[in-house]
Amino acid sequence: MREFLKSIRFKILLAFIAFLMGIMIYAVTRGGYSLSSVSFINTITKPFRFITNAVSMKIENTADSVNNSISYYEENKLLKQKIGELNKQLTEYEDLKEEVKELRKLVVIKEEHPDNVFSQSAEVLGYVANDPFKGFTIDRGYADGIKPYCPVITPEGLVGITIEVSQFTSTVRTILSPDLSVATVCSATNSDFGIVEGTVITAENNMTKLTHLTMNHEVKKGDLIVTSGSSGLFPKDYAVGTVTEIGVEANGLSAYAEIKPSVDISRLSSVFVIINFDKKKDINTKREEEKKAAMEAINEDKDNP
Repeated sequence: MREFLKSIRFKILLAFIAFLMGIMIYAVTRGGYSLSSVSFINTITKPFRFITNAVSMKIENTADSVNNSISYYEENKLLKQKIGELNKQLTEYEDLKEEVKELRKLVVIKEEHPDNVFSQSAEVLGYVANDPFKGFTIDRGYADGIKPYCPVITPEGLVGITIEVSQFTSTVRTILSPDLSVATVCSATNSDFGIVEGTVITAENNMTKLTHLTMNHEVKKGDLIVTSGSSGLFPKDYAVGTVTEIGVEANGLSAYAEIKPSVDISRLSSVFVIINFDKKKDINTKREEEKKAAMEAINEDKDNP
């Protein structure tokens, strides 16, 4: 004990207490108060009362949080539920906007091609893996009236044709593919006919190729190439693409043109399928008649051995 009373720590503590006492006395006398025992005690205990009040408030707030934690939890749960409902309504609203947008596109196409029968808007499910010609699958099939070899379009122009059809999905071959030939005509001249077929080289740049142009053609850069409807596979007057380059084939007997498709086939989200059109109706009718005639001939052979 004696060592502590003689230590530097004790002396520092006494000096600190004396310093505090001096500040308190100075504050009281400067404020015009008498140095009574009550005011002296209040002055000394004021910092401690401030601290204890702060601690008390903290404890009270903590106790309130604990006591009301269940009600807060229920309120938070209700708010989250309302937020979820609002987000759902917002999503439905966005979906409705897209649906209205697609319907407006379909109305425009129908006005331009009143004799064509279209499917509902078909969503692109995904592109075919490892297909350099960007074939893709859509969410419409036999259940929607789609069959193989139905033209596929967007409001901007021709995309391709269905090749494999199941009950609820279809695979589309695009105009970038060399396995698809499209009979076309230059809309500017209305006389320069050709065949649009893709190649491996042009497909790398999202381009296709117009072949079988005559050497005296009048096709120019910037001209729009459209379907001619002569093959019966596609209806007429659907945009295929724009001429970007013109050249002569290696055999020197015909000309060609590189075509930039009217539709960006690499960035499709939805398309329309032409289920039927006038030329196709005529072809189907002719096929049915030929089939009927063949069956009648077979039956006659059976009746007359």
